[in-house]
Amino acid sequence: MDRIDFRSDTVTWPTPAMREAMKQALLGDDVYGEDPTVNLLEKEAAGRVGKEAGLFVASGTMGNLAGILSHAHRGDETICAADGHVLQWEAGGMATIGGIVPRPLPTDRQGRMDLDQVEAAVRGDDPHLPRSRLILVENSFGARNGFPVPPDYFDAIRAIADRHGMAVHLDGARLFNAAAALGLEPADLTRSVDSVTFCLSKGLCAPVGSVLCGSKEFIHQARRVRKSLGGGMRQAGVLAAAGLISLNEMTGRLGEDHANARRIALGLAKIQGIDLETENIRTNIVYFALEPACPLSAADLVERLQRDFGVWLGAEGPRSLRACTHYWVGQKEVDRLLQGIKSLLQAG
Repeated sequence: MDRIDFRSDTVTWPTPAMREAMKQALLGDDVYGEDPTVNLLEKEAAGRVGKEAGLFVASGTMGNLAGILSHAHRGDETICAADGHVLQWEAGGMATIGGIVPRPLPTDRQGRMDLDQVEAAVRGDDPHLPRSRLILVENSFGARNGFPVPPDYFDAIRAIADRHGMAVHLDGARLFNAAAALGLEPADLTRSVDSVTFCLSKGLCAPVGSVLCGSKEFIHQARRVRKSLGGGMRQAGVLAAAGLISLNEMTGRLGEDHANARRIALGLAKIQGIDLETENIRTNIVYFALEPACPLSAADLVERLQRDFGVWLGAEGPRSLRACTHYWVGQKEVDRLLQGIKSLLQAG
C-alpha cells in the first residue's frame, strides 16, 4: 500500500497472489449461473460456514439486506442490536427499501442482547402490531472492539427463534476474525443461524465482495432479491478469484492482525491522555478516547497524524477514535502510530 492506514480493514489492497489469480480467472456470465470461478467461491464459502449454498454479492450491506428481505416482508419486524452494524451503518435499508421495522435492543460489553429482553420483544399475534419474523445478530461485534461472541449465545438465540417460529440472520462481516480469536471453525459460530453474510473485502483483503450463505431454498430466493437490488453481476469471476485466495490463504493469518491490535491497545494504555479498556481487545479493532483534559480533539489528532507522521486513523466522534489492523500494517507501522500519538499528545 502507499500509506500507513489504520482507518479500517476495508482499505486493504489485494495481495500479489490475488492480482495474479484475477488475471488468470476462468469467466462466464454469473447471472446465467455460468461463471465457474463464482460458482466455486460460492460452494467453498458455503462449506466453510456449514450451509448448503452461497451467493456472491457486491458488499456486506447488500448481503445483509438480501438476507433480511429473503426472511421477512413489508410490515414485518426484526429484533436487532441498537448499536449493531445493520441498524447503524447500512443506510436504513431494511426499512427504506424493505418496509421492515427494526426493534432495537441494547447490548452488553460484548455485543450481546439480553436473552430475556429478546424473548419479551417478540410480538403476539395482534393485527395492531408488526409481525416478529427475524432476529439479527453480529459476530464479531464491531461496536465492541470487534469482540468475538462465543457460540452458546447464538444457540440461545436459536432456541428463542424456534419457540416463536422466527429466523436468525448473522452479520458475520468479520466472522473469520471471531473464529480465529476463539480457536473455532467458522461453522461452529454459524450452526444456530439460518443465514450468514461474511466479507471478503475487510481483513481477508479481497478488493470487492461478500458471500451470503444459507439453505438452497433460501439462496434461491436471495438470488431474486440480489437481482432486484441491482446486484446481478456478469463476468464476476475476476472478483471471485480474489475471494478464493481470501478463503484459502488469508483466513489463516488473522491472528497476526489480532496480535498487532493488542500491541496498539497496550501501547496506548501507557500514553497519558488516552482512555481505553484493554481486556476486550480480542480481534483487530481498537476503540479509544482522548481524556477531557487532552487539548486535542479527535479530528485534530487525525489531521496531525496524517500531516506529521503519514499515518491515517479514524475519528469516531469528538474525542473517540478507532484503529483497525489488517494485512498491510505490521509491527513497524504499529510503532509509528504509537510514536505519533505519544508525540502529538505530549506536545499538545
